[in-house]
Amino acid sequence: MAPIDPHSFTDSTHPLTTHISLTFYFDFPSSTISSATLLSFSTPYTGPLTLDTRSLSVSSVLDPLSLSPLPFSLSPTDPILGQSLNISISKQTHQILILSKTSPSSSALQWLSPTQTFNKNHPFLYTHCQPIHARSIFPCQDTPVARFKYTAKLNIPRELSAVMAARHVERRDPIPSEAQGVCEDSVWCGDDRVVEEFVMEQPIPPYLFAFAIGELGFREVGPRTRVYAEAVPEVLDAAATEFAGTEEIVMVGERLFGPYEWERFDLLVLPPSFPLGGMENPRLVFLTPTVIKGDASGSQVVAHELAHGWTGNLITNKNNEHFWLNEGFTTYAERRIVEAVQGEDIASLNIGIGWMGLVKDMERFKDNMEFTKLKTSQAGVDPDDVYSVVPYEKGFQFLQRIERQIGRPAFDDFLKKYIGTFKFQSIDTDMFLNFLKANVPGIENEIDLKLWTEGTGIPPDAMEPVSNLYSKIVSLANELKLGRIPREDEVADWKGQEWELYLENLLKSVEASQVRALDALYHLSESKNYEVKVAFLQLAISARCRDYYGVVERTLKEVGRILYLRPLYTALVQGDRKEEDRAFARRVFSEACDSYHPIAQAVVEATLANNV
Repeated sequence: MAPIDPHSFTDSTHPLTTHISLTFYFDFPSSTISSATLLSFSTPYTGPLTLDTRSLSVSSVLDPLSLSPLPFSLSPTDPILGQSLNISISKQTHQILILSKTSPSSSALQWLSPTQTFNKNHPFLYTHCQPIHARSIFPCQDTPVARFKYTAKLNIPRELSAVMAARHVERRDPIPSEAQGVCEDSVWCGDDRVVEEFVMEQPIPPYLFAFAIGELGFREVGPRTRVYAEAVPEVLDAAATEFAGTEEIVMVGERLFGPYEWERFDLLVLPPSFPLGGMENPRLVFLTPTVIKGDASGSQVVAHELAHGWTGNLITNKNNEHFWLNEGFTTYAERRIVEAVQGEDIASLNIGIGWMGLVKDMERFKDNMEFTKLKTSQAGVDPDDVYSVVPYEKGFQFLQRIERQIGRPAFDDFLKKYIGTFKFQSIDTDMFLNFLKANVPGIENEIDLKLWTEGTGIPPDAMEPVSNLYSKIVSLANELKLGRIPREDEVADWKGQEWELYLENLLKSVEASQVRALDALYHLSESKNYEVKVAFLQLAISARCRDYYGVVERTLKEVGRILYLRPLYTALVQGDRKEEDRAFARRVFSEACDSYHPIAQAVVEATLANNV
């Protein structure tokens, strides 16, 4: 076997999938999907074929023309990779058909009961496949190297609707004989069922496969943008207001990086359990409701996910060891968009918050410095366990360092050429560096490229942001050491990012009396901005200010975003915390975990296990 990805069973000697036709029957009572997966290869093939699966039951593998069975076996379960599906193809073919069924515990799926939704009338289902979870929905070569186009038929309850990161073809009645063996025709064509059909005409990596099903509504906010959410007028209206400026952001992105290749830039606001801030699924970005802050600052998350339309979706890391190629480039692109739309001061705040996060994660990985590199080694490592801001912020710093060296106009030209050269491809760090050296002759003599990509820690030529506003906020945070809380006139114009940067810069040794005084004056524990609230609550926990543990508990139970869960649970259990804090964390998790996405559950479980 010649693996091409430490997180996939895919063999480099086997053909890669180029197209997948999917037929899904959704059974909400059992929280399962019955699937027919038709894989197509670029050329006819005979021999062994290895696919990735996780928690899938595979009932048969067939030649789609003759429907004759093909021999197959599932390997023992690997705790990170799942199971390999090993198929023997004895007659040349360019297609195989696989019938399978998901498990209720599929790591890519979250099935929400009606009581977990806003309207509490109907269930809700959504996917999250990054980095290696598509294999828990259907068998595939679950590596970014295997880019594929697809069609999909989703058979769902008639009272629900579906959206997908693909072009919607039609909503129609089921047709007899199209079930492809996933269920009986009588079940497929039930009076209470409807089929939603989609097509993705551009090749994507498996982690960008995405759909959601529920009681959905939408608002039009631009010529190529709808905002979808649960059909609750106040949620839809708030989302439409927050993201009203989306078209301007898209146009700025196009001016900076070239044409937007995905046609639509729709947004889906998911229930609070969604584990991330946003997910850059092409044509349909998934968002946490916590980005709706009422002041349009949520557009920065939208800017990040939009930037992925060029860096990440269009050009993709070959595997997770080169994740910085997705996120470092996208963080750089996001900040260029923010600078153009909101100004240099706001972009500097964004960079400053990122810098604090980078410093914090350097401390997190001080005993495992491998994961402070851009180009990492991840064999035997669960990529969800080592997720951090390092690929985002160190990657951003690397690209900003190149920009400083050659100047912004030259770097802009380089970026456009890079995107044009590698679009719809999956690349690694060496391919990028070779392209950089070929197009910026002598750059390796000015910047230590190996230190930046393979070295640990923060390189000496990285740069903390400089701006008057940034310096003022950091200075005010330092004055708290002397017991001085900022005056109201000094913070009158502050929004969420200013407060977030201030709180992130405060010493963790802040006293309980100072925590209470800050909150009495500025009501930070009641902030509608979760970045501000969570940063404040971390201070409160650090100061052992138990007055706020009720707010901590409510926060941990009302949102499922890992960005908030990990630091709050970590603050409760790390270091010399008292046993009552650890017991509090365990109790809250036991009561809240069923509302978390499976990926978030695993992150919190690891946090508790590593610190208790």
